[in-house]
Amino acid sequence: MGKTVDVKSKILAENDRLAHQIRERFSRTKTLVVNLVSSPGSGKTTLLEATAKALTPRLRMACVVGDVATERDAERLKAAGMPAYQILTGGGCHLDARLVSEALAEAHFEDVDLLFIENVGNLICPTSYDLGEDFKVALLSVTEGDDKPFKYPAIFSRAAAAVITKADLLAHVHFDLGKVREEAKTLNPDVEFMVTSALGEPGIGEWTAFLEQRMASKRAQARVGSA
Repeated sequence: MGKTVDVKSKILAENDRLAHQIRERFSRTKTLVVNLVSSPGSGKTTLLEATAKALTPRLRMACVVGDVATERDAERLKAAGMPAYQILTGGGCHLDARLVSEALAEAHFEDVDLLFIENVGNLICPTSYDLGEDFKVALLSVTEGDDKPFKYPAIFSRAAAAVITKADLLAHVHFDLGKVREEAKTLNPDVEFMVTSALGEPGIGEWTAFLEQRMASKRAQARVGSA
């Protein structure tokens, strides 16, 4: 009988090996790495533009951007003052550690405090792939509906933060914030739940404070480890 090969397991094992290398690299530089996951159009790039405005020049930031086509998001981030490197997947629904590793070799983002990975717009496929990040963040815009955490439990279970975007539109759509918070907390009691509007700036301070706290925690752990 022929031998059965679990191709997916082999792919994920290789992905995890490369992700470990990425994580080790940024552990040495004490860089906080954040993987943003959401549906298309939820506002990942807009949130990063607001983040650049709020934290520059206090922090050095950069972003690896994943898209099926066009470099528009990377161009927007560069215009906002955040160095960015665009990965075009040509149809792929998620980034993997190989793509990120190759991008980092080209981009030379060595001296950064905070590295964002803006994943391809998709709530399903990116969830299974470790990119060497410190944690994932799930974004959900109020225009997408309030039923998403239980419909897409994998990402909301694994994300360190759930960020609601486009809150300035709450008066114009049916979106129950309490329901979404309850579902997100049911899936992950430790998740940080934030409500933002990058255009009007509510919630951006809470978001950036969360990032700075996580960065300080990573650096403190690094000091303890090297003592």
